[in-house]
Amino acid sequence: MKKRLGYIFLFGSLLFLSFQVVKDKLHLLQSPGAVIENYIEPDYDLGSGHIDSLIPYPDVKKGERTPFDLWKYGGKGRSSFMDPNLPMEWEDWLSFHQNQKPKLMADIDAYMNSRYDFTNKVIEGKLMSGGRKPIMKGPVARLPKGINSYEELAELSSSEIKEKDLFPFKPLAHPLASTAHMVFPDNWNAVHPEHMRIDVDHDYPDAYLPEFPPPMFLTTHKELGDVTDGREITLSNYYEIFNGLLTPEQMEGLKELLRPTPTTWFNQTPHRVTKEASAGVSCFSCHVNGHTNGAFELSPDSRPHLARLRVGTPSMRGNYNLLQLSSKRSIRSMDHFAEIEEYFDGDPGMMQHIGPRGHQKSVANRMGDFNAMLDFPPAPKLDAMGNLIPEKASEQELLGEQLFKGKAKCASCHYGPAFVDDYMHDLKVERFYKGRPEGPIKTFPLRGIKDSPPYLHDDRLPTLDDTVEFFNLILELKLSKKEKDALTAYMLCL
Repeated sequence: MKKRLGYIFLFGSLLFLSFQVVKDKLHLLQSPGAVIENYIEPDYDLGSGHIDSLIPYPDVKKGERTPFDLWKYGGKGRSSFMDPNLPMEWEDWLSFHQNQKPKLMADIDAYMNSRYDFTNKVIEGKLMSGGRKPIMKGPVARLPKGINSYEELAELSSSEIKEKDLFPFKPLAHPLASTAHMVFPDNWNAVHPEHMRIDVDHDYPDAYLPEFPPPMFLTTHKELGDVTDGREITLSNYYEIFNGLLTPEQMEGLKELLRPTPTTWFNQTPHRVTKEASAGVSCFSCHVNGHTNGAFELSPDSRPHLARLRVGTPSMRGNYNLLQLSSKRSIRSMDHFAEIEEYFDGDPGMMQHIGPRGHQKSVANRMGDFNAMLDFPPAPKLDAMGNLIPEKASEQELLGEQLFKGKAKCASCHYGPAFVDDYMHDLKVERFYKGRPEGPIKTFPLRGIKDSPPYLHDDRLPTLDDTVEFFNLILELKLSKKEKDALTAYMLCL
């Protein structure tokens, strides 16, 4: 026994002496790692010292106003983790936003009107797939002063546009990025007042958002057309609508897509943005009827919060044909997507404070299975291979298809049955404005695209015409007005 104690004492002494020798060089007995001497930071073609040209992010508390031009800012945040506590008592939080919101919304409206001319002009005779809502005519993004047409702007080089600050399609930020989270459109809040926020409202006019409620088309029941008969599918009516159409497993998946659960800012705690305690939101609160109502959020895949990109709600239609989901994270399955979208802010720690959904893998699989049944809307002018049927298409639409596959380069990224390549692309839009690069963004399908305004990941393009002008600029296509109109006409056929 004494001998064993002696060995233990000797080992402890040697360990202590070893630690004393290296304590100035090692932390927790881990080597410090390699360091490159005379390190030169790569500039990725942004120019030396690009990060130094950006404004440091403002130090703001939850709920405080943030700049509308957050693309000009850069840097690191204080923490990756969210705090489940408000910066003040609930009564003060409510009062703070009741005072701030009117002025904030007035400034948001002024800012949006400085960027866009929402004329409410429609494309004659063109409706969304539900047959009720007109499709808006554009472009509505305002040209910079001194530029008389988009054709004139397209004659300038990217460096000229950047230097003279002439780019009309700069990123669109979340109007209250210090709190962020999802902002629902007015037409949704009118039916679901429990989701009306105390701090901020949607910044887009209803005319430029998807129809509500949208139709739902199922791959398994094309003979029924819109299976909703013009209704919003809810937890209270889904059984009546789908009993006898779906398998029990599919019914379970749909129920979970409709079941409200608490999120970071819509919940039963004081850490919320609704006046009354909330049961939360469901997947179909934004992806209504498996499509989209135009709600927006922040992408959960970055920090600090002010660096997170605004993301609009994409349609879930046709996800069965996609190999890549989410705008920047390259999620590879619908059941995985159902699991990770738990709190929309990329912080699982918030679950412990608010109450997790706690999906089992089998439940997430069923949610993904129902998602995989959501079909694209009808496209009667397309044949079985996705080409225009000449007898059904106009001369302008046929010209648009020719340009789409040729001069306009659209088919480089948008091809196949969903008109998507399932890749992420870095368009290097920062060539045209001074600010933080946006990096690679997933290509989104163009099938049924007329039903999903506004466009691009952050909603900065209100109409298809704006989208054509955007790509004409950044791809330097030099399209004529006639050619651009033809491209829009063609995309309305998809």
